[in-house]
Amino acid sequence: MSLGLVVAAAFLAGLVDAMVGGGGLLTVPALFSAYPAAPPVLLLGTNKCGSVAGTGVAAWRYSRRIRLDWAWLAPATLIAFASAGLGAWTLTWLDPAFLRKGLPWVLMMVLLYTLKYPQFGLQSSLNPHPSRLRLWRALAIGAVVGWYDGFFGPGTGSFFIFLLVRWLGQDFLQASASAKVLNVTTNLAALLTLAAAGQVWWQVGLAMALANIAGSVVGTMLAFKHGAALIRRVFIVVVIVLIVKTGLDGYAGTTSF
Repeated sequence: MSLGLVVAAAFLAGLVDAMVGGGGLLTVPALFSAYPAAPPVLLLGTNKCGSVAGTGVAAWRYSRRIRLDWAWLAPATLIAFASAGLGAWTLTWLDPAFLRKGLPWVLMMVLLYTLKYPQFGLQSSLNPHPSRLRLWRALAIGAVVGWYDGFFGPGTGSFFIFLLVRWLGQDFLQASASAKVLNVTTNLAALLTLAAAGQVWWQVGLAMALANIAGSVVGTMLAFKHGAALIRRVFIVVVIVLIVKTGLDGYAGTTSF
């Protein structure tokens, strides 16, 4: 029953995560509910095992259908990987509690900006910035969000997508494709760090990985079929849920993911 719960959550998480991120909203609470006696760090490591598989498949499927600009994406990916590893290392000596109260307000600003501009992310802007500026912006996104994912994590995929739309002029479909490439590297860096510390429950993690992959395939199919408009709507819903969840964590003292 416990394994069935987390596998079902992993499938749904893969579906949502393939479009806009936020799969941890489903898998982490499911893991904590199914295995309440397990150490939290072990459950978080196990979650990364599942999510890295689904995100990796989503990144591969997007790359076959969506043109990716590797001129900035490749170096940003390397920076994101290194930064996520640094963030995970920072977690070993610094408590992330100081982020809990500020995160809902950051997400609220993301939501309000998206709602303020109805066409935001529905169409791409071709070469909106000089190539050198795009590169530096992409490196900054990879460095900051990558470190955040390794250190804390909630909303990483949504932050990647929002910043790629806002700073690099991509539409939501393009941004989701690029975000998956970035996010798979940050997940992998965190997984390697936690696995080296023996904090991955491989039996459960591999079962979650298979379910996450299946959900990811369905999610990417929906994204290809309905495009940026659907992804924008799902993005808004996920950000609202993130605001509620992180607000409860930061101000009501509920169990954080």
